[in-house]
Amino acid sequence: MARSPQRGEGGTRRARGTAGSALDRPTSLRLWLRRRRGLLRPAGLGLLGAGALVVTAVAVMAADPYGRLAALWDGAAEIAAGGGLQVQDVLVDGMRNTPPELVREALSVRRGDPILGFDPHWAREQLEQIAWVEHAHVERLLPNTIKVRLEERKPFAIWQRESRFAVIDREGKVVATENVGAFGRLPLIVGAGADRAAGPIVDLLHDAPEVQERVHALVRVSERRWNLRLRNGADVLLPEGQEAAAIGRLAELQAKQGLMDRPLAAIDLRLPDKLVLRMAPGQPPPEPPGSGQKAQGTTRSGRG
Repeated sequence: MARSPQRGEGGTRRARGTAGSALDRPTSLRLWLRRRRGLLRPAGLGLLGAGALVVTAVAVMAADPYGRLAALWDGAAEIAAGGGLQVQDVLVDGMRNTPPELVREALSVRRGDPILGFDPHWAREQLEQIAWVEHAHVERLLPNTIKVRLEERKPFAIWQRESRFAVIDREGKVVATENVGAFGRLPLIVGAGADRAAGPIVDLLHDAPEVQERVHALVRVSERRWNLRLRNGADVLLPEGQEAAAIGRLAELQAKQGLMDRPLAAIDLRLPDKLVLRMAPGQPPPEPPGSGQKAQGTTRSGRG
């Protein structure tokens, strides 16, 4: 009886001295698990054995959190895999624009891997680091299936800054810089700050289809206001903060006078009570588009 404390103290010192290599050598617990692997081959017993080991792991965690817990969990996964709990299928829903290779890399799982060794929470975090993925949901469906549901960011516009093009969502987050041409139907926005400010102006154009169909690009000027670059090369200068009224006015002029189809270099709508037109080089002076409007030629550059 008097020697027991001495053995316990010596055992404690040896455990502390070899904590770093405890998982590198076979422990009695690991050997015990290996001996019993053959007893749990059927899938039903594999579920029962794995469940019992998981419950045991909770108890062991309190007494020995850094020693045998990892070995116990690895052993449980090995036994469960031997009992049929192996990854056989990965089902992915909602993957439309996300590259499949990025999903495979994020999941980091192969057929035949122990399904209990797969961490759904870690996989979700990896998936949500992909630019296209806004939210991800990952779950294990025992005995052999992993199910993934992706909520992708919606492509909203193509953003050009200098010579670089990117697909962005409505909030301005870049979701793709490759294969941008596949999204050629999206609005083209240009300039610094255009990525963050494009939402409202794009919505206004959706409500004015006779204007939208003639617009090639929306150009952000000095990060304050917008120009509309028309398909015929003309620029429409919009006032800062009064885009809705200006686009409504432009739609009315188009319906009555076909203003955007004329050979113009610029249509300046920045002043609410004045319309300024600049002709394309070599074109005759314009006629007033309406009796209530005053047309005036100008050589202004169109800068904000």
